[in-house]
Amino acid sequence: MDHVLDPGPALFAGLNLLPKRSSLTEYSCRAAPRCLPPLTRSWMTAAHQLGLPRGESFDLDFHTIPYHGDDALAQKHYVSKRSRQQKGLLALLARDAAARAFCYADATVRKQDRQQAPLQFATYWKQLTGVYPKELVFDGGFTTQQVLGRIDALGIGFLTLQRRTRKLLRTLRARPAQDWRTIRLHNLGRRYRTPQVLEEWVSLGRYPKQVRRLAVAGLGREALLLLVTNQKRGGAASLVDRYARRMLIENQIADAIRFFHMDALSSSVPLKVDLDLQTTLMAASLYRLLAAQLGHGHQQLRSQTLFRKFVEAVARVRIEEQRIVVRFSRRANNPYLIAAGFADTEEPIPWLGNKPLRLEFG
Repeated sequence: MDHVLDPGPALFAGLNLLPKRSSLTEYSCRAAPRCLPPLTRSWMTAAHQLGLPRGESFDLDFHTIPYHGDDALAQKHYVSKRSRQQKGLLALLARDAAARAFCYADATVRKQDRQQAPLQFATYWKQLTGVYPKELVFDGGFTTQQVLGRIDALGIGFLTLQRRTRKLLRTLRARPAQDWRTIRLHNLGRRYRTPQVLEEWVSLGRYPKQVRRLAVAGLGREALLLLVTNQKRGGAASLVDRYARRMLIENQIADAIRFFHMDALSSSVPLKVDLDLQTTLMAASLYRLLAAQLGHGHQQLRSQTLFRKFVEAVARVRIEEQRIVVRFSRRANNPYLIAAGFADTEEPIPWLGNKPLRLEFG
């Protein structure tokens, strides 16, 4: 609300004034649900053309958007930050590991259908790119062993956790020392880089084939880490590092909650919230594009930090006869914008007679 009276964003959007929050939430009432899948696919295609890379490995996670009303249609789901079951809307989020950005969101997942979520994303990606994802990485309990078999039948690799039972942990710890080997992890942020690994092929209850299991000890915790995958290639160290990077999707979800207010529901109707989630996906992608264009380590920054350093700036706008000049005041981070080429480009503004927009820095 503190940006409603700012003329800069209104000019950029082709408006004389930004609408208030209450008006912005009304758009989801008029958007037909059938418009969302084509919108998402078109957006991902456009973002890829703008330079957002497409990877082959994806992180999947569920997030419960809490609901505090009395609507009977809102099911109870687990809310991790409260460690309890609570009414809310269950959303599936997919993160492209190469682009470090969300590439899929669905806020219409029902509790009885959540196990099919990996297959739904794989189908979406096949429609978007023509090929199935090469790898899906998700937490333990995300889906069932039968669905893992269907994922394997599609030629998709998966990496997830096996449930740790007391009997299984006792059996693994009783194995002789020569069965374990030391690996070296290459993640520079890790404190424990030389864990012990026991690698073997085992059978799961309802999975049609054997899976490759990695029991990992020495990661700074008492409990063993049990990774299971259908991938025959790839060293143990690379698989452990890859699963550790899955945690980044939880960091990006936290960033979306903090900066894009993803948990601020505009409605209790999942179809309306789904549209809000798609626009959140778009905004997050734009910030990833900005971070990639800036370079110099800015790819790691959160959206909130990028906004504070580069987007939330004071400038004078001068509309001339042939062009529009936006002159930014002096700031410590302006050299990064100049080095990224923002001072050397001009973009035509359609709603102002295609006058080119030029940025200048004080």
